[in-house]
Amino acid sequence: MARIFIIGVTGGIGHRLAPLLLANGHQVTGLHRKPEQADNVRNAGITPVLGDLMELTAETLAPLIWGHDIVVFSSGAAGSGLDRTTRIDCDGPGHVVAAMKQEGISRLYLVSAFPEAGRGKDPNPRFEHYMTEKKRADADVAASDADWVILRPGTLLHEDQDGRVNAGFAIPYGTVKRGNVAQFLAKLIETPEIRREILELTDGGTEISEAVNLIVRK
Repeated sequence: MARIFIIGVTGGIGHRLAPLLLANGHQVTGLHRKPEQADNVRNAGITPVLGDLMELTAETLAPLIWGHDIVVFSSGAAGSGLDRTTRIDCDGPGHVVAAMKQEGISRLYLVSAFPEAGRGKDPNPRFEHYMTEKKRADADVAASDADWVILRPGTLLHEDQDGRVNAGFAIPYGTVKRGNVAQFLAKLIETPEIRREILELTDGGTEISEAVNLIVRK
């Protein structure tokens, strides 16, 4: 059993991931931004922690994640503005890594973005800014000494899991159900020998447990 802190627990991936972790016997804490979300988080069996990534720093995050074994970062600004994208999608993971180091926590799972997402369309400055900031966050995490895994899903679909994916270190671009991302993350957490890897994920034809096992370096 691990104590797992999810940043983005009310989001499309986080709210699907938490029950999978609970079912696996873990204790789950979730960061939520709005006070009125606390009851729903608590009723789902998750310990709620109030906090806004627009305001939190490494110093203020550290006491919130104290006592946990694993941090999952699946939060995002969701197109709510350039400043919010920079603060949440880019600065957020860096603050988390620094807070983890301060508290002696080593395992981090970061949900990032597939590099080819949105390509072939008319240039969109907001989207280009988003992709630039996601890459900066990836670089900050990869440069840390944490036991990180960066997961880059394809374009996210508002669907639950069907349990079949394509996963690897470099795969063709595609879409992926949010439920499959959550289930894949849950399996990664149960496979701690996968560490310091950048993985890409889309929907596909391989059962998730097998897809994760194929990634383990022999």
